[in-house]
Amino acid sequence: MFDRWGVWDVLPESERRRWSLEPFQGVGPPRFGMRPADVTAALGGITRNPQHHTRAALPQDRYGTVKGECWGLGLTFYYGLDERLRGISVDASKGPQVFADGTALVGRVPSEVEQWIIDRSETREPFSELFYVKLGEPGSASLGVVVCAQRAGDRLLTRPVFLPHEAMHAPTRFLPADAWTSP
Repeated sequence: MFDRWGVWDVLPESERRRWSLEPFQGVGPPRFGMRPADVTAALGGITRNPQHHTRAALPQDRYGTVKGECWGLGLTFYYGLDERLRGISVDASKGPQVFADGTALVGRVPSEVEQWIIDRSETREPFSELFYVKLGEPGSASLGVVVCAQRAGDRLLTRPVFLPHEAMHAPTRFLPADAWTSP
């Protein structure tokens, strides 16, 4: 790890945890539908810091989303009013590396991940795989992911947001606006 963590520092690939995406089920130990205490328990000894929770106060947040952040892990969890996990965002700079079909999704050049999703869509039903949200962030409907961009100094890196199946009809309406913007 870095002796002194700077705002633009990016954790080397060799020091990141390695997690797998299970589409619409979860990422690494956390599973969609878990309550905050269950997520903390699933993370086990990975972190000594508990989740820091805040309720979204934005008027467009129809769901009353509660955001749980594990700052040391580079993870943000989004819970609905029922306190069930409904979204996971992985920080490009310090989050775990998440793999889908053997491809790394976190902390990458956005155009490379977008091209991978485009190539992957060619083997699937047309118009059912690739989609775009907000400012052109690509998403994969079969993986339940929107690949947002996050600034790291003078570079942009991928910051994926993972979602359950029920979010695929309107991903940006499923989570509050801050889920789609870079931290």
